Amino acid sequence: MSTDFNIKPVGASVVATYAEPASGAARTAVPTQLPPDKTVTAPDASVQARINPQAETDRLSKQVIIDRAAAEIVYRTVDSATSLVIRQYPDEARLRARAYLRAMDIAREDNMRRNTDLRI
Repeated sequence: MSTDFNIKPVGASVVATYAEPASGAARTAVPTQLPPDKTVTAPDASVQARINPQAETDRLSKQVIIDRAAAEIVYRTVDSATSLVIRQYPDEARLRARAYLRAMDIAREDNMRRNTDLRI
């Protein structure tokens, strides 16, 4: 038996149509006449915004870095145009804390080793 939690679709998907009712203020509004430079027209419903997901992925690069001080593998998404880090896991604060704790462990081990290596 699987231990993962996946929701799997059953059968065909159904598209629900929903007509939003006009608000009370819109129904009782008084029509106005504005000068042409002050008017706004609604965009045509057939025109959709075109988003090119490939353009964004071309600008982003994935990086895998090994942080030796924290003994951690770091995954980054970097903007190629600006060289700025967009996302990073684990974040910078966690890496600093891990590097600090690791240095404290190494110092404690070295201190214990020096105390036990006494010659009689």
